[in-house]
Amino acid sequence: MAEIVSAAWEVVREHGLAGLSMRDLGERVGMRAQSIYSYFASKHDIYDAMFLEGYEAFIDWMDSAVDDDEPETDPVGSARLAVRGFVEFCTSDPVRYQLLFQRTIPGFEPSPRSYTVAEDAYERSRRRLAILGVEDQPTLDLWTAMMTGLASQQISNDPGGTRWEKLIDRAVDMLLTDARDHTYTESERA
Repeated sequence: MAEIVSAAWEVVREHGLAGLSMRDLGERVGMRAQSIYSYFASKHDIYDAMFLEGYEAFIDWMDSAVDDDEPETDPVGSARLAVRGFVEFCTSDPVRYQLLFQRTIPGFEPSPRSYTVAEDAYERSRRRLAILGVEDQPTLDLWTAMMTGLASQQISNDPGGTRWEKLIDRAVDMLLTDARDHTYTESERA
């Protein structure tokens, strides 16, 4: 199964997420397309295995990029580092970014098992942000929108460059200032 998933990543990196063809995949692993169905019930099951592998890689990446002790000694620096790590992870593999953080495959939803790993990644980020006093859902939502927005802009409008990566520290500072100073209305909290 790992060989099939690895080959699937190769195919989608060449042809895009929607370009995953069972025939191409079968040729890459030396099987007939129909034989792949003895390992995966559907193409969405292959995407699910890729989603799981992608989130496991994301957790490993973030664990190596962010020291869990640093938020207490330098919370702002840690937040900047975490966002830099996120954007770097996303821009290092735009197709993986699309699978994990955008809904580009019609009808695909990760399995509960795979989604649990994604929730774990979110929970780790939420705990790190809580050290900075970012605990309310609207600010967490704004935080994730800022991170994915920077990654998306970098991938879409300056691939291989640094135009949006250069904005990370400023964006983090703006968001943290807003989080400290903003008083939420009832409609914003709902």
